[in-house]
Amino acid sequence: MPSIFTKIINKEIPAFIIAETETLIAFLDVFPLAKGHVLVVPKKEIDYIFSVEDTLLAEMTLFSKKIALAIEKAIPCKRVGVAVIGLEVPHAHIHLIPLQTVQDINFTREKLKLPAEEMNEIAEAIKKQL
Repeated sequence: MPSIFTKIINKEIPAFIIAETETLIAFLDVFPLAKGHVLVVPKKEIDYIFSVEDTLLAEMTLFSKKIALAIEKAIPCKRVGVAVIGLEVPHAHIHLIPLQTVQDINFTREKLKLPAEEMNEIAEAIKKQL
């Protein structure tokens, strides 16, 4: 069964897409820990990050760096944190989270609920920095 990320990749459900290549896509997390929380996902459905072939994993890392640098310019933060949990959705992905404190990357915290208009503004602000 396709993951929710596959449905986003196939444009079957809407998403706030930041950037995409032939093999990767980056979009805002709809349940963010912080404003500007982005997910980087391979378009190929692979369940576990360490099952991703080496060249694609390297590509994910470099793509994530490019997105993180754009987040830093668009969202006031001290750093962009990186996390790979792998339990939430059975599709490999990297979390890029703007941080003020270490608590900002605590996945047990309550997630933000932002209106679509604000999510769109955040996505556009990040895209402008690419």
